[in-house]
Amino acid sequence: EVQLVESGGGLVQPGGSLRLSCAAPGFSLSTSDVSWVRQPPGKELEWVSAIDSAPNITRYAGDVLGRFIMSRDNAKNAVYLQMNNLKPEDTAVYSCALGNSWPPQIRGQGTQVTVSS
Repeated sequence: EVQLVESGGGLVQPGGSLRLSCAAPGFSLSTSDVSWVRQPPGKELEWVSAIDSAPNITRYAGDVLGRFIMSRDNAKNAVYLQMNNLKPEDTAVYSCALGNSWPPQIRGQGTQVTVSS
């Protein structure tokens, strides 16, 4: 069974940055399409971004385009989400998920991101 583990969340002020990491012990992320999704408090799950397995094309939701950057490091078997210029409305539990299906069938427990002054 594939297990996805996110890390890097925390409390940050508006305008700040965080980098989230997604790991998959025992499973190769390098050959997988991977997505980031988030669930704001009291709201439904939202798609944030995705990266294809080859040739690593990235796609973003409109409200994070230009602020978030998704990448992968195959040597570390990890996927990242660099989040810049964070806004209070970015507050959510962020999870990584395998594939591009919706809703995602396999995703991690998530990491909390709180943007507040």
